[in-house]
Amino acid sequence: MDDQPEAASPEPLDRRAELSEFLRTRRAKLQPQDVGLPEFGRHRRVPGLRREELAQLAGVSVAYYTRLEQGNGRNVSAEVLDAIARALRLTDAEHAHLTHLARPARHKKKRRPARAQRVRTGLLYLLESMEGVPAYVTGARSDILAWNPMAAAVFGDWGALPPGERNWARLVFLSPAYRDLFVNWDSKASDMVSYLRLYAGCHPDDPELSALVGELSVKSEEFRRLWATHNVKEKGHGTKLVRHPLAGDLTLSYETLNLPDDEEQHLVTYHAEPGSASAEGLRLLASWGADAGRGDLFDDAGRGPAGGR
Repeated sequence: MDDQPEAASPEPLDRRAELSEFLRTRRAKLQPQDVGLPEFGRHRRVPGLRREELAQLAGVSVAYYTRLEQGNGRNVSAEVLDAIARALRLTDAEHAHLTHLARPARHKKKRRPARAQRVRTGLLYLLESMEGVPAYVTGARSDILAWNPMAAAVFGDWGALPPGERNWARLVFLSPAYRDLFVNWDSKASDMVSYLRLYAGCHPDDPELSALVGELSVKSEEFRRLWATHNVKEKGHGTKLVRHPLAGDLTLSYETLNLPDDEEQHLVTYHAEPGSASAEGLRLLASWGADAGRGDLFDDAGRGPAGGR
C-alpha cells in the first residue's frame, strides 16, 4: 500500500474564511486598467486591485469593505453585495456564491441528518428509454446516482464501483484512466472543482463534502491547486472530447438539465453531430451493448474506471 497520509476527520468549511479568500482572489484578478482606474506607480505590493480601489468602485468605505473581506459579512445588505459584485465583475455564478457566503440562509441549530439521494422512478425509465444517448443523473457533491447503458458504454461501468466511489470528482482526480478518457483533462478537472466550490458555498456544513475535499486534497496535488483558486461555475452545456478505447476520439456535446423537484440533481445528456464520425462511434458503442462499458476495456494494468482506486 502507498504511504499516503491519512485524511483528517471532516470539519465543516469555515464560511468566514471562504468569504475572505473568495473576495481576495477575485480582487487579485483585476488590474486598475481593467476597471478604468489610473495606475499610479510601477510597483504595487499586491496583485490586482487594492482594497481602497475596490471600495471606491463599489461606493463603500474602505473600512467597511475591509471588514467584509476579513470574513465579517453579518448584516451586509443585498445592495452592497450587488455593488461589490459589479465592481469585481463577477459572473452570475460568482455573484450567487458571494451572496451564499456573506448572507447564509438561517438554519435550525439542530442539523437534520442528510437524506439519502434517490432518483425518481419516472426519471429512471426516461434514462432507459434514451437509446443511443449517453445520459446520467448527478446529485450532491457530483455523486453519480443513475445512468443508462450508453453512459456506461462511453464512461465505464460505474455499476462495478462501490456506491461511495461513484463520484465524478473522485474519478477525475483519482482514476488515471479518466486522464486518458478526457482529452482536455485539465478543463474537465477545473470545471469539476468549480462546481464543487459552488456547492460548498451553499452547503459548507455538509460532512460528506468536507470528507471528499479532505480526501482529494491529500491525494491530488492538482485538486489542491485548483481548490485554492476559489473559482466557481454553474453546470451548463458545452463540448467534451473523449478518447474511447473502442470508438476512438468522440466529440460530444453535453446539456445539463436542472430537475424541478430537487435542485441538487441534474440530468446530463451527450450527443454527437448527426452524420459525424463521432455519431458513428456512438452507434458502434450502442451495437456493442453492455460489453462496451466493461471496466477492462478502459483498464491498463488495473487502472480502469471500474477498478482504478
